[in-house]
Amino acid sequence: MPDSLYHRQREPLLVVISGPSGVGKDTVIQRMKERRLPIHFVVTATTRPARAGEVHGRDYFFVSTDQFAEMIEKDELLEYAHVYHDYKGIPKQQVREALASGHDVLMRIDVQGAAKIRQLTQGGAVLIFLTTSSEKELEERLRARKTETPEGLNLRIATARKELERLIEFDYCVVNHDMTVDDTVDKVIAIIEAEHSRVKPRKVRL
Repeated sequence: MPDSLYHRQREPLLVVISGPSGVGKDTVIQRMKERRLPIHFVVTATTRPARAGEVHGRDYFFVSTDQFAEMIEKDELLEYAHVYHDYKGIPKQQVREALASGHDVLMRIDVQGAAKIRQLTQGGAVLIFLTTSSEKELEERLRARKTETPEGLNLRIATARKELERLIEFDYCVVNHDMTVDDTVDKVIAIIEAEHSRVKPRKVRL
């Protein structure tokens, strides 16, 4: 076996977790944080108001619409989108600095944002699609949250159905079954470890 295999540098990964509303993306990421994994978790900027228990700079960067517009004008966002009446975006410098430090970087973005990251990185990012065991289960989860108006709920359900059709654009699919978040996290970690074992590692250039 060539000596270069023993001495090659471990390339940091850019991991994207995406999927429709209601599949448990935030819950999975929170459990990953609780395990204190050596991963940089990207903090997204958003114009939506903070929900109960959310902390600025930890859960999101909560900014005004004017502040978000300024970030766009200064080209400070890796990608951004208008999602359910609010804007969300990934601060570019945060991701670059984390990758430069050698840490794996994980971001949670919507399906259209994941497509943008794939394009920007020319396939260098690892895209994981999180979903439920069925479309019916996904709809039941969205209804059970009771955080939307009837109109807002219908919009989320319709959007989720469209997003499920884009599964083929991703590298991996992980089913997040009810009450099995630790199993889901184990699968995500296994994907990350497998990616680090590639003979030809991915390289991210941003």
